[in-house]
Amino acid sequence: MAILGFLMIGTFLYLVMSKRVSVLIAFALVPIIFALIGGFGLEIGKMMLDGIAKVTPTGIMIGFSILYFGLMIDRGLFDPMITRLIRFAKGDPLKIVMATAIITLVVALDGDGSATFMITVTALLPIYKRLGMSSLTLAGVVALGAGVMNIIPWGGPLARAMVSLGAESSELFNPIIPAMLAGAVWVVFVSYILGKKERKRIGIISNKGDSMESGEIAATLEMSTSLPKLYWFNLILTISLIVALIMEIIPVPVLFIVAFAIALLVNFPDVKKQQEQIASHAQSMVMVCTTIFAAGIFTGILSGTKMIDAMAVSMVSAIPDWLGGHLPILVAVVSMPLSLIFSPDAFYYGLLPVLSEAGAAFGVDPIEIGRAALLGNGTTGFPLSPLNPSVFVLIGLCKVDLGDLQKKIFFWAFGSTIVMTIVALLTGAIPL
Repeated sequence: MAILGFLMIGTFLYLVMSKRVSVLIAFALVPIIFALIGGFGLEIGKMMLDGIAKVTPTGIMIGFSILYFGLMIDRGLFDPMITRLIRFAKGDPLKIVMATAIITLVVALDGDGSATFMITVTALLPIYKRLGMSSLTLAGVVALGAGVMNIIPWGGPLARAMVSLGAESSELFNPIIPAMLAGAVWVVFVSYILGKKERKRIGIISNKGDSMESGEIAATLEMSTSLPKLYWFNLILTISLIVALIMEIIPVPVLFIVAFAIALLVNFPDVKKQQEQIASHAQSMVMVCTTIFAAGIFTGILSGTKMIDAMAVSMVSAIPDWLGGHLPILVAVVSMPLSLIFSPDAFYYGLLPVLSEAGAAFGVDPIEIGRAALLGNGTTGFPLSPLNPSVFVLIGLCKVDLGDLQKKIFFWAFGSTIVMTIVALLTGAIPL
């Protein structure tokens, strides 16, 4: 069974990473074929249904979070903050780079990497060009900020980890909130260092800063000269949603459904406008949710056939006893470079379940392995991996080379993992 399981995951990784088939098709068909080879026959149906049932809450949460934050972006919730930071920065490259970090950290609350890249780069690139600042610095700081915020419950990595481990978002996310905040501070610190280099290179351009009301800069600043309609309502609703999510007042999927329904009703009282708003983000919702439900088939068969148990036993036999208890630290450190080899789906659905089961054999809670994986792969690996499609949105908008971005930011990104891992160890989110 262990051999069959490794062959199944290897086939899945090959098909996905070589782009022979889509992730959805690989999730749905590969496990069925290997379960049939294993002689499970009619038992497969129940395994698949059990797997789909486990991922349904995650699919609902992700789907409605896309609709909710898409609505908030469309209504300009983040525009006033972006404008004020840009006005404050004026012609000082140091302030502009630090403002870039803060803007990215806030905008990344939408949980969609591509949307974060589009919003931040579109708003800031004209200023970088106007002042002669490096587009590579812009891309690097945005990548770091988006990476740290990528582990929020409605983001891709945590959703995948929830599916793989059958865990609640609060189990994985709440204990690593201090680590995420430390990561955000680290990003601002790095932006200060990179900003000082930009300031040293081109100086403070006060004249250009004073005349920023012309051309492309004016277009950026004018987008939020006054607060958008229903700004305070949307802000209070979003803050309330995040607080309720962390406090676990009601189940997270229900929170997003209710919050989106309220936001849609208040912002778009007309039924036709409501339908148009839903339709504008429907494609993103469908793409993500269908993949999650298909992943339920993969994880359901992996667990139901006991392949995952057999694979874990074989891995445990290869791991030295002295290392087994420290597996979370090892996973946290190596998962960042592994993100350059494994796609997010391959890592979380193929590798993480095996690592978590192996850890369990050494007395390590699988949830702690999941948290460790998020600290490396979910945060700092996400914005640099060529296997993550949204990265190409970032480098395309900034017109920079992926290799140049990796060379400039890899060290700082790995630093994020180290800082967050240290804080996670100090707070007990992962064991020493």
